[in-house]
Amino acid sequence: MRAAGGDVADDEDAAPGARSEQHRQSRERRRLRVAVLALVSIVLLGAVPLFFGLRTLSRDPVFDNLDQLNVPAWAATKTVDDVSGSRWCLLDCRLRERTVTSEKSPEETAKVYEEALRGDGWRPWKVSRCPEQETKGSYTCWRQDELTLDLWVRAPACVPPPVDGEPAIVPSPEPSAAAGECAGSLVSVKVRNAIDDERTRPQPSTDPSLTGEDPFPTVSGDPLGDVTPSPS
Repeated sequence: MRAAGGDVADDEDAAPGARSEQHRQSRERRRLRVAVLALVSIVLLGAVPLFFGLRTLSRDPVFDNLDQLNVPAWAATKTVDDVSGSRWCLLDCRLRERTVTSEKSPEETAKVYEEALRGDGWRPWKVSRCPEQETKGSYTCWRQDELTLDLWVRAPACVPPPVDGEPAIVPSPEPSAAAGECAGSLVSVKVRNAIDDERTRPQPSTDPSLTGEDPFPTVSGDPLGDVTPSPS
């Protein structure tokens, strides 16, 4: 048998070891919590810039600038954007196209858009082939730094309502006042890189003085008519 005193001594000797084990486990739990918090912080701090970075890459900044044009709400009731080409001009440079629906007439709409473009730093660009072909409405061209912009404001293409469930016959492409959707106007905005816009390049001249003489002159009359026959 062990003496009572021996049991107490053994418990006292075991107590420091148990306390040391508890302290070690507590320190490990604290380190684990700190590591988890650090990992969560790194993920959050990295995710936010990554989110905005991907958003910036996916969203063309030209459209953001167009969104900031100072036009009234009635001049931009519905907006549809389309983009093609490469932002870095790989094979094809980027082409940005925006179609906007306005509630007011083409004249009023063109005026507010032209004023907004001037206020945003765009300048009128007087150039041939603006437009490329004859169009109805107001068609103007603009330049700002490395970009060119085409602004086309016109009346909407109106389609008469169906008659007895059948599509109405449209006699001409002229807008029809009978259709309720014919009010207002349509705005088309086309933005290109200036280096990809052929109108920024010098066009070949057709001045005859720069082309030289015709290498194949036209011969008039009989070339042998004035030749004197030699005596035989």
